[in-house]
Amino acid sequence: MSNPSLAVARTSSRRAMIALTSVAVLLYWVSLYLYAPTLPTYVESKVDSLSAVGIILSMYGLWQAIIRLPLGIISDWVGRRKPFILVGLALGGLGASVMAVAQGTSGLLLGRAITGLAAGTWVPLVVLFSSLFPSQDAVRATALLTFIGGVGRIVATGITGTLNNWQGYSFAFYLATAAALLAVAAMLPARERTQPPKAPSLGNLRRLLSRQDVLLPSLISMVQQYANWAATFSFIPLLARQLGATDVSLSLLLSMNIGVITAGNLVATAIVRKIGTRRMVYLSAVLLAVGVGGAALATTLPLIFVMQVAIGLSLGIGYPVLMGLSIRDVEDGQRTTAMGFHQAVYAIGMFAGPAISGVLADAWGIRPMLLVTAAACLMISLGASSRLAAAQAR
Repeated sequence: MSNPSLAVARTSSRRAMIALTSVAVLLYWVSLYLYAPTLPTYVESKVDSLSAVGIILSMYGLWQAIIRLPLGIISDWVGRRKPFILVGLALGGLGASVMAVAQGTSGLLLGRAITGLAAGTWVPLVVLFSSLFPSQDAVRATALLTFIGGVGRIVATGITGTLNNWQGYSFAFYLATAAALLAVAAMLPARERTQPPKAPSLGNLRRLLSRQDVLLPSLISMVQQYANWAATFSFIPLLARQLGATDVSLSLLLSMNIGVITAGNLVATAIVRKIGTRRMVYLSAVLLAVGVGGAALATTLPLIFVMQVAIGLSLGIGYPVLMGLSIRDVEDGQRTTAMGFHQAVYAIGMFAGPAISGVLADAWGIRPMLLVTAAACLMISLGASSRLAAAQAR
């Protein structure tokens, strides 16, 4: 017979873990995004070319791509996630502090690289949170966690411009450091249920990473993140500045975009079972192309805002679905590795977006670069989505 008291205790422990992890995630994303709306213009004021701006901004994606798969493998190996989460939360504060005092390219590169390492924490955070739900609810769990992170990003980006006007650019970086320390404090009392250690095997790793249900969602996410980081987090703010945007306008632009992403997360949670993952991935690809391509053609600031809505809705419904698909059918002992792979692959897009688009923008201009980005990403996303649908049908 089951023990009612034990069941109640387990339910209470699970709820406490969900609550503590949710608070930590909220503060984690605040620490990474409090300075994000005006980071491109902050960097541009300290360097001398769009290529340099792109390279510095790309460090965030590069170091995510480097750390996430090894982090997933090591986490599965030792059967623990919390220690890696605590270190990553602290790194978010360190990176923000470094950028606050940076006077040139070297300091900005270092600070942005450290925040990229901190972003690797998203791997064990997602898996830890997903483990608190039944495996069949992986997509819903990732959508819920992405929604919580979205709330943190909205709060952070919504006040950036006001903070800049009040105390200057550096103040937002210092507040980000404080948010990171609070995230560590929130996560410390969380009691993790450890997993049996699983030693890495090259054969098992090769088989896992070659699975189409793991590989294809990761590749689609990479393409979408490439377009998003080339546009939303790099060159749309500079385009908006040319059209008369102030720091407050840039703050609102990114905050609104993230708000739409967060609303899209809720939509994904509510309708994924009704309309299916395939249609949601197709819709996400089309909306992203419309948003990025439309921004390239926009001649007024209100049109830039409209296009950011399209980009936000695309990422809101596509990101959690693709992330959930990448681990939905993977056994528990390999889920952190699969998630690490997924996030490492899409982080390549976050790195390549600013880096490559910066070079292209120097050569062609911002608007032609965005048009090419929209067209290329649409074709690649639709092609990969069709292959994923065929693989799932078999």
